[in-house]
Amino acid sequence: MAATAAPAGGKSTGAPTPGASWSRFATIFILIIAIFVLFDPTLRSALGTAVGYVLNPLVGFGFQYPVPTLFITGLLMTGLTVLVRHFFTDYVEQAENQKIVGAFNQELRKARQENNTFKTKKLMEQQQAIMQRSLKSSATQLKLLPATMIIVIPIFAWVAVFMAQVHSPIISVPWALSVNLTATLIFFPNWVLLYSLVSIPFGQVLARALRWYDFRKRLRVIEAEGTLA
Repeated sequence: MAATAAPAGGKSTGAPTPGASWSRFATIFILIIAIFVLFDPTLRSALGTAVGYVLNPLVGFGFQYPVPTLFITGLLMTGLTVLVRHFFTDYVEQAENQKIVGAFNQELRKARQENNTFKTKKLMEQQQAIMQRSLKSSATQLKLLPATMIIVIPIFAWVAVFMAQVHSPIISVPWALSVNLTATLIFFPNWVLLYSLVSIPFGQVLARALRWYDFRKRLRVIEAEGTLA
């Protein structure tokens, strides 16, 4: 099985590039801000109020219809974060890396089961280069985390401020005649659970649809190149 050659001597310098250092700094910085917004009501209120100047007229509905507001903001936030990840992720390369890593691990397990020390040694020499492929996808998602958090934090802060001002947070659901959206259930207010119920499935469906479209688009390009060849 062909594998990407490791650096000379089989060792990596380990020196982080300026881009990688900046990405780690931005990620840590954004995470710290997210923690402050999550646990500091004053900061969360200030940020949510500022964002409200834009979102209140658009989807606030005069604080009278919290469920449509939660649905729309959940779709908006999830859609924006999925789109950011989509445009900066090469799904084809990601799938190729996963396939190569899977094949390598299978060959390594087989060599160990057969007690083939020569093949095991050769594969172990390539393991570092193979693991770089495995870590590449995770590194890409980590780099995109600050961009997605910049979308998530302000919208989530605004929803928290919005729900505190809703005229009537009581709604009816199939399993109960009245549910208070601001009441706490399992460590989170009910509105967070409703918000997640909308945003998480929508995010999964949208991400899969965009990934399918990307693969289909790449496949058409390959077919066109094969026709012209």
